[in-house]
Order: sequence, then structure tokens, then C-alpha cells
Amino acid sequence: MGAESESQEKHAQEKPKPSLALTQEQFLSWKRHKDAVVSAMKAEVSRKREEDIAAGTVQMNGRELFKHEPWVFDNSRY
Repeated sequence: MGAESESQEKHAQEKPKPSLALTQEQFLSWKRHKDAVVSAMKAEVSRKREEDIAAGTVQMNGRELFKHEPWVFDNSRY
């Protein structure tokens, strides 16, 4: 086993390591793109949820129910 690990270490040392240097501008560009993609996905999910609520195909949580049907929470009649 010792010979195998030594040969693996030598092999790993012989491989040229790729340059992974990233400039700040490249990182910021990537980050803006990633944030835009995430934001677009969240907006799409939100829009789809609103459509499903309006169609009555999904069950609303308490906040959504209060927003769309506030009369349900009116306790003044009792």
C-alpha cells in the first residue's frame, strides 16, 4: 500500500495545476449574472403561485388567505 500512495503522490505532483485565478471583475460579473438568474426564478415561481391561487388549484397559507379573503378573519360578527 505504501508504494501505491507514493506513486499517487508523485503523479499528483507531476500534473500541471490549472490557473484558477479570478479577477474581481470576473467574480462580480458572475455574481450579478447568478443573482439575476435566481431573481428571475423566484419571480417566475411567485407569478405561478399567484396564478394557481387565483385559479383555486392550490391551498393558500394563512397570509395568502388573509390577503385574498380578509372577510374570513372578521370576528366582529360574533
